[in-house]
This record gives sequence, C-alpha cells and structure tokens, in this order.
Amino acid sequence: MTQTQTSKLLKGATGDWEMVIGLEVHAQVTSNAKLFSGASTAFGGDPNAHVSLVDAAMPGMLPVINAECVAQAVRTGLGLKARINLRSTFDRKNYFYPDLPQGYQISQYKSPIVGEGEVTVDLRDGDSITVGIERLHLEQDAGKSLHDQHPTMSLVDLNRSGVALMEIVSKPDIRSSEEARAYVTKLRTILRYLGTCDGDMEKGNLRADVNVSVRRPGEPFGTRCEIKNVNSIRFIGQAIEYEARRQIGVLEDGGVIEQETRLFDAVKGETRSMRSKEEAHDYRYFPDPDLLPLELTQDYVDDLAAALPELPDQKKARFIADFGLTPYDASVLVGERESADFYEAVLGALEDRARDGKLAANWVINELFGRLNKEGMEIAASPVSAAQLAAIVGLIGEGTISGKIAKDLFEIVWNEGG
Repeated sequence: MTQTQTSKLLKGATGDWEMVIGLEVHAQVTSNAKLFSGASTAFGGDPNAHVSLVDAAMPGMLPVINAECVAQAVRTGLGLKARINLRSTFDRKNYFYPDLPQGYQISQYKSPIVGEGEVTVDLRDGDSITVGIERLHLEQDAGKSLHDQHPTMSLVDLNRSGVALMEIVSKPDIRSSEEARAYVTKLRTILRYLGTCDGDMEKGNLRADVNVSVRRPGEPFGTRCEIKNVNSIRFIGQAIEYEARRQIGVLEDGGVIEQETRLFDAVKGETRSMRSKEEAHDYRYFPDPDLLPLELTQDYVDDLAAALPELPDQKKARFIADFGLTPYDASVLVGERESADFYEAVLGALEDRARDGKLAANWVINELFGRLNKEGMEIAASPVSAAQLAAIVGLIGEGTISGKIAKDLFEIVWNEGG
C-alpha cells in the first residue's frame, strides 16, 4: 500500500480502517419537456402548474419518449468515455410514495442506455484517480411532498413528476470523502460543459445517494449503507465522514452493520436510519408494456459524438501543451466552463499568445479570480473585460509596464470599468 493510500485510512480504537464509497448521482436532464410528456420542466412555477395528464397518471394516458432526453443521455455517456448501448429497455420499478402518482417509476434496470465508462479525477495533492462508471440510465423523477403548508395535511406538487433524470452509478472505487467530493465536482463540470445538466444543487437538479462501507485494509467489502438524496458537495463529504466513523464504532464494539437506507441531517451533521435497504426484487421490476425497446443506430451516436464540445480534460491538456501552464493552473481554469471561456477570450485578444499565455493565466487566476472571490462576484459580472485584461497582460509582456504598475492599472479598470 502506497503512502497516499495509507493516508486515507481512518484510525480506529483497534487499528486502521478503509472506507469504500460508491455514488449514485441523479442529474436532471436539461430539456424543455419531461421524459414521457410535453409538460414544461421550468423551475419555480406554481404548484401543479406543469403537469400533463400523463404526469398525473390519469387512466389510459400513455408515455411517449422525449427524443432530446435520449440524445442528452447519449451525449453524457460519450463525455464519460462510456459504452453506448444501441438497444435499451424501460422497466417499471414498483413502490408506493404519495408523490408518485402512477404507483411505479419508469426506469431502466437490466438494459440501460449507457454502460461502463470512467472519470479521471484530480486531487488537491496533485494525484489523480480514475473512478469507474458502472452505468447511466434514464428514469422519471417523482413529485414533491410539502409538509409545511398546512397544520394537519401534507400537500403534493407534481411539477417535478416525470422530469427526466440520468442516474449515473459509479463503481466502489472511491476511498475518502475528499475523493468523493472531487468526483462529484468533476462529474458536475463534465455535465455543464456538455450542456446535459445545469448541476444546480440548490434546485435539486443534481443530488447523490452515497453508499458507504468500511473494512480492514485488504479484506473483502463490508456491508454498505446508503445515504439518500444528499444535495451539496460539502454535505456529501460530511455524510461520508460521519457514516464511516459510525460504522467503525459499531464494528469495534462487536456489533454488525445492518444494510439500510439512511438520511443525512445537515443541521446535526449526522446520518440517521430511514428504512431497511430494499433489494431489486422488492421493487418487482418488469418491462414497461407501454414502451417499445429504445433502438439507436451507430450513425446517430457518431453524429452526437462529432458535435460534442471540447471537454475539461481535453482543454486542460491543450492549455498545458500550448501555453506551458502547470497542471494545477490548467485545472483551475477548466473547472468551470465560464472560467475557461474567459481565459480563451483573453487569449483571443492577445497579440502574442505564445509569449503571454502563461502570464495571462496567472493574471486570470490570481488577480481576477482572487478579486471576484473577495467581492463575492461571478465571472459574468466582472468589471474587467477579457479584452482589458489582455491589454494589461500585453503591456507587461512587451516590457512597457512593470507588474506593480499593472496592478495599479488593474485597480483603475476594476473601479472605473476602463
């Protein structure tokens, strides 16, 4: 075991323990209409304002697949370097929930649209790990129960009912809360570059079910517990840390881990039991009789692949090769699509990109991003434009002004907008 791996171990009262973590990320598909109906997916409408007869499960209403949601799933699979299954099927996953009007969820079980892939994740210490993707499947979201609108009743809002979700299931390749946070961050970045999910966790458009188990190093996997619907990257880290410590405590006291579903209480910073974990057979999966198998052609997949944007890993490699950026600086610039676009706009305005590309990166990261973070501003609201920053960098590169004068000039442009 390497030094890096050893540092990820948790110290227990009776020795070291290793965390084994897998994530099921639910990403809301960017589309104007729902997965099986024409109802709007717009956020923030009045309760039950975006509900078709299909979403409300009225008798005789048949689902019709939304072709754009299929394309978005395929694009995502391609972005995850995954196998695209040209034939996939939809199944009914049966369970009762007050805001699930059909009494079942249309999902994919045995034959998902996307198979195995991988995500390369950069860590703070300069290391990187590869997290395997088990599968990506399409499914419909449930509605939302509202418990604070009436003193004696719960109300149901079906606006989310039927909205398309991509469930992206990782392999149990993650060994620390830091790796888990970095993985979700990277996955969110890829989705946003692709335009297949906006990754807005505050709106619930990206959320994760976190599977955690612990074991002695080198031993078989332990019994896992699933923490449902964690909706922030910070909370994912906290939930993993707490749950791993809880399991270690149980095992070191001679107890047994029960496979169960748990919830994360963000206020208390702890997980609590929700219900015993269901197995696949508990959901009584069977093929949805209202939907034919989804059959794609290789030409269709190839056309989508040809139209993909440059993804973060490709962009990072190009920045390093063309402008001599350090891997860390390149990672910072490609971390958000808006940041990379701003840097590219600065490059486009430089007279000598080969000479000043690295200097421009330093100014974008240290001066501009530093100031934006200090002021709590988004890059879109920057008072300093890409062209203005390029002009400052060009003057330094030519030797016309010093770094100190450049900082004074930056301050003037920031305050006066040029």
